[in-house]
Amino acid sequence: MPSGPELGPTRFDEPEIVALTAAQQAEMRGLYGGEADIGPTRDAWMFEPPDGAFLAARIDGRAVGCGGIARFDATRGELKRMYVEPGSRGLGIGRRLLAALEDEARSLGYVAVVLETGDRQPEALGLYTSSGYERIPCYEPYASRELSLCFEKALG
Repeated sequence: MPSGPELGPTRFDEPEIVALTAAQQAEMRGLYGGEADIGPTRDAWMFEPPDGAFLAARIDGRAVGCGGIARFDATRGELKRMYVEPGSRGLGIGRRLLAALEDEARSLGYVAVVLETGDRQPEALGLYTSSGYERIPCYEPYASRELSLCFEKALG
């Protein structure tokens, strides 16, 4: 039986993470008729201190989930590329990743976290709202995108 997930820092451009983020974007294209993230291209440096962090969840050494915090503005980080592979869902990995990423955001000096998700992701919406995220008007480049839902959480 596999051991519980271990969370730890990783690089956004690590091959195993590149594969997970590609799977996440493929899943989004399937949900949204071929459309994935329309935001700016994400580069590894965006997820490194002092502006960001990227974490992986690993079971028996294999990455099964990931997520990152990147600078949004002077006081807020943006949650990006939050993903747990389908075979590892339902184990609480997403909730643990989210809490760890919020801790990373605090350590980077951010007072809040913003995020964009889609309206066809009920599990993600449930995770974010049950974790204290509140709907906000969508920011660019998502402001005119009907399927986008944006959220923010103040970090205590």
